[in-house]
Amino acid sequence: QVQLVESGGGLVQAGGSLRLSCAASGRTFSSYTMGWFRQAPGKERAFVAAISPTDISTNYADSVKGRFTISRDSAKNTVYLQMNSLKPEDTAVYYCAVANRAWVFTTRRYEYDYWGQGTQVTVSS
Repeated sequence: QVQLVESGGGLVQAGGSLRLSCAASGRTFSSYTMGWFRQAPGKERAFVAAISPTDISTNYADSVKGRFTISRDSAKNTVYLQMNSLKPEDTAVYYCAVANRAWVFTTRRYEYDYWGQGTQVTVSS
């Protein structure tokens, strides 16, 4: 059974940093795109960042480019999201997810099948 468990969320002041982790279990995901999405109150879940199979490519939402970095440790079956220069508008529940097809690099929410339970990130001004 596939499980994704996020950790690392919390409360931080604007300008600060957090590192989110997502530990995957149930199978190996090195041949799958893994991504991070976020959902703020009253808004739809939105794409944040993705890393392609074998980590060749990454993609970021315009709002986080230059501030967030996605990475993967395949040996640990874990994906990370380093978030720097955080802003109050980054406040949301952050979810990691795994794409539903191997060897496809996607940022579309409906192309992700497995989701974690989410971790809250709150940035105070």
